[in-house]
Amino acid sequence: MNGFRTTILLALLTALVVWIGQMLGGPQGAVMALIFAGAMNFISYWFSDKIVLKMYGGQEITANDDPELYGLVQELAARGGLPMPKVYIIPEDTPNAFATGRNPEHAAVAVTQGIRRILTKRELAGVLGHELAHVKHRDILISSIAATLAGAISHLVNMAYFASMFGGRRDDEEGGGGGIFGLMIMMIVAPIAAMLIQMAVSRSREYLADAGGAKISGDPLALAGALRKLHMGAQNIPLQVSPATQNATAHMFIVSPLSGASFASLFSTHPAMEERIARLEAMAKDLSYMRV
Repeated sequence: MNGFRTTILLALLTALVVWIGQMLGGPQGAVMALIFAGAMNFISYWFSDKIVLKMYGGQEITANDDPELYGLVQELAARGGLPMPKVYIIPEDTPNAFATGRNPEHAAVAVTQGIRRILTKRELAGVLGHELAHVKHRDILISSIAATLAGAISHLVNMAYFASMFGGRRDDEEGGGGGIFGLMIMMIVAPIAAMLIQMAVSRSREYLADAGGAKISGDPLALAGALRKLHMGAQNIPLQVSPATQNATAHMFIVSPLSGASFASLFSTHPAMEERIARLEAMAKDLSYMRV
């Protein structure tokens, strides 16, 4: 159900891009908007992993550098039928983790220094399983596409705003548009709608990664316990990067690094922590029943 929901949400984002293009320049505007979004997707697909790891000062490790962490990732990747990803340590005290990379063959898993201090090995395995599930489901690519389409919508709306300020809007009969009233509605509604859809995509993928990670690690309760600790830790020890960087990358982390991020669920990159934990606990009960 979450996978189907993601498909529908991405289709809605694409439709928004086309609608904005139609408003700005008729069929030609819609085509140009799609080309613009496609170009941004291409850049995001190939370079997002390198960009985000550099933003957070990620340091790649080998089996010699950290045998326990590297070996745990290696074991879980084998269980999940995945190639061995690169492993990175992020020099941050806040406890968190994320995965990145354009596909399973070019993936990386990153954990902060802080996560190593508060999680048991069992809990850490649950977190790494979650991140490897993101890799297996190609969630990095899906999230990048959603973020890129939402970004394209914001840029196009900004272009429309400046064009209207300087008299660039064509008359209704010349453009594709719907007049000044339609343009005003678009500039207000489109960015909000794009953001809501992007956040919904992110939340759907988190539920899938929780379930997939619990299957890879074989321990839903360990992941549930880790989420409790990480949620509290991320709120108490904020990331030491700019707010802009946090906002741009919040959807990648296993728990939101944004303080007060749960104030409105529609605008959150992550599902409610209580719901995530409840689903994992229910999953553990089902597994117990199957073992009996």
